[in-house]
Amino acid sequence: MTADCALTTIDNPFDPFKQFDEWFMFDEEKGYHSTSYLGRIARTSDQLSDEENRIEVERAIDEIIKYDFRGIYKKVKNLN
Repeated sequence: MTADCALTTIDNPFDPFKQFDEWFMFDEEKGYHSTSYLGRIARTSDQLSDEENRIEVERAIDEIIKYDFRGIYKKVKNLN
């Protein structure tokens, strides 16, 4: 499944679609743990279709951003 969007932080200079390893290391070193956070919020399942899971991940990203009191998260789109 290819994601249409991803959760990142405003200070992460790496593209989570094209530079995932670098993006992930930066995120973890800063203590954001964005992938784990998204995993706790998104209610994905093997019983859902890829499209349903994609929609749920985007919903979770939007929810994280909505309640982001520090203003550090943003949603980025995959242009490929």
